[in-house]
Amino acid sequence: MFGKLTLDAVPWHEPIIMGTGVVVVLGGILVLSLITYFKKWGYLWSEWFTSVDHKKIGVMYFAFGFVMLLRGFADAIMMRTQQAIAANGHAGFLPPHHYDQIFTAHGVIMIFFVAMPFILGLMNAVVPLQIGARDVAFPFLNSLGFWLSVAGGILIMCSMWIGDFAAAGWVGYPPLTELGYSPTVGMDYYIWALQISGLGTTLAGVNFVATIMKMRAPSMKLMDMPVFTWTALVTNILIVAIFPILTATLAMLAADRYLGMHFFTNELGGNAMMYINLIWVWGHPEVYVLILPCFGVFSEVIATFSGKPLFGYKSMVYATCAIGLMAFLVWLHHFFTMGSGANVNAFFGIMTSIISIPTGVKLFNWLFTMYRGRVRYHTPTLWTIGFMVTFAVGGMSGVLLAVPGADFVLHNSLFLVAHFHNVIIGGVVFGCLAGMNFWFPKVFGFKLNEFWGKISFWCWFVGYWLAFTPLYILGLMGMTRRMNHYDVAAWHPYLIVALIGAAIIGMGIFTNIIQLAISVRDREKNRDVTGDPWNARSLEWGTSSPAPFYNFAHIPNITSLEQHWDDKENGRVGQVTEPYTDIHMPKNTSVGVIMSAFGFILSFALVWHMWAVALIGLVGIIGTFIARTYNRDVDYYVPAAEVERIEKEHLAALQLKVSNA
Repeated sequence: MFGKLTLDAVPWHEPIIMGTGVVVVLGGILVLSLITYFKKWGYLWSEWFTSVDHKKIGVMYFAFGFVMLLRGFADAIMMRTQQAIAANGHAGFLPPHHYDQIFTAHGVIMIFFVAMPFILGLMNAVVPLQIGARDVAFPFLNSLGFWLSVAGGILIMCSMWIGDFAAAGWVGYPPLTELGYSPTVGMDYYIWALQISGLGTTLAGVNFVATIMKMRAPSMKLMDMPVFTWTALVTNILIVAIFPILTATLAMLAADRYLGMHFFTNELGGNAMMYINLIWVWGHPEVYVLILPCFGVFSEVIATFSGKPLFGYKSMVYATCAIGLMAFLVWLHHFFTMGSGANVNAFFGIMTSIISIPTGVKLFNWLFTMYRGRVRYHTPTLWTIGFMVTFAVGGMSGVLLAVPGADFVLHNSLFLVAHFHNVIIGGVVFGCLAGMNFWFPKVFGFKLNEFWGKISFWCWFVGYWLAFTPLYILGLMGMTRRMNHYDVAAWHPYLIVALIGAAIIGMGIFTNIIQLAISVRDREKNRDVTGDPWNARSLEWGTSSPAPFYNFAHIPNITSLEQHWDDKENGRVGQVTEPYTDIHMPKNTSVGVIMSAFGFILSFALVWHMWAVALIGLVGIIGTFIARTYNRDVDYYVPAAEVERIEKEHLAALQLKVSNA
């Protein structure tokens, strides 16, 4: 019944793990008790967990990503602390195997369960509003995709206290990930957590491609779409193209481990290099899946807070499409050192250098947008300027690594780690936090606290440079990555500085929490139901804040790229010229939650070889899905009278603001 699962699977002898477990359990009990005390279970279930409203799903993606950020950052601070003290014969506080699990879990969590939920959260909250749609194309799949991602995250968290996690690095290179070198269940947790969350991401990709291509306002042409929507479109085309590759690759690795196959072994026809090619055919486009939507965020922010239209809209669109295409032509620079040959290395080195050109185009477009503009230094603006400074350095170090000769020297060093974090923190994290601050009023109806937002920015910005500049230097000094101790005294001061930088980033995360708490406390003071607290330019700001669940009482008529700005300039905002009609909307459903719960049961059972339980999980998934197909009561109509009432409340608030002004 329980397969390989026994009480010995719990790491009772690891005080750090068990101490963390106690804290998590106590925190969980506190949260559950508060929800019970305030009688919020029914509200959370009916209004949030079962919701198919794209805005609420976007909020849940962001909340999930932030929770996983706390776990991922805890791993990071443990690694930095270990390296800061494990010098000159001192072993540090982490055993080698535990340290290996931590750096593997850190990479997996930050990419799959922090960055991806943040990106999907922003796209969920904003894209339908920007294209004049009432929801995404497949609301139920949107809910299912989110809960599948959550199931994968829970599986990762389970690995901390039941068994162990993979210890072979976040991309799982064989032969280290084959059964002979990783005989514990850690690698199985890795495989099934990524499989189930990757399925959710694939569903999201299909959903957004269909939404953007088929659900735009009838008069909106492709070249009328905001830049953020363009970046979302290219991103989701990449998702649909690459995540099946990841699924197939992990399926073959699972076949090696479970069925005795030899896809990636060095015997019986297998080839480890095939895995490395496949994982990076997925992995490098994945970098652009993360960064492209953030480019769209920065485009929206810099145009709004410069008081100007975005400079070079068409060149931004073409640059985005060029990056999406060339993302498939650079993967081999991740293994220049593995003997592919001079001609192959030269081709991929040249392509890697070329892909930096459209990225540079974007940077100059943002700078020219700011030029002679009335720049307002709100929190989203600071995140954008901080990104431009940080990402420029990351881009230049990337061009250096595109040279195969230089890569041979730097490939396995901390220089590469610094470059990657330069791009991901300076690009993705800064972009997501800029987007959160920018669109928060659109989702909740009030702005985030500016003072604490700026404090958070400076903590992140200063902390980043203190944490990762020393790693560039250490890489040039010859320190390789993934070391849990070292005997070179000259390295030690730099790692102390890196630890201080990581601690300041931790203060940035803490001030993010303070910002949210204070903003919620003062929400009535900062509330702006009229829809446009920033004097923004894109269409989504033409609706009330927060936007009603149906988004638009009347599907907007798009006659220009900056429709919302034109409406403001011509006094058309708030005018109603069409009769109200019933609106067709999808009902909330618990099917996504239930299917994902069965998916978690299936995955956990496969990790521990609990075949009977796995069968229950599989039958549960199929049975729930079949039951869903026979349920025809999945839609309803919002009466025209209800729509008119909501809109009149919004218009009254808008007129009051105009009269007060």
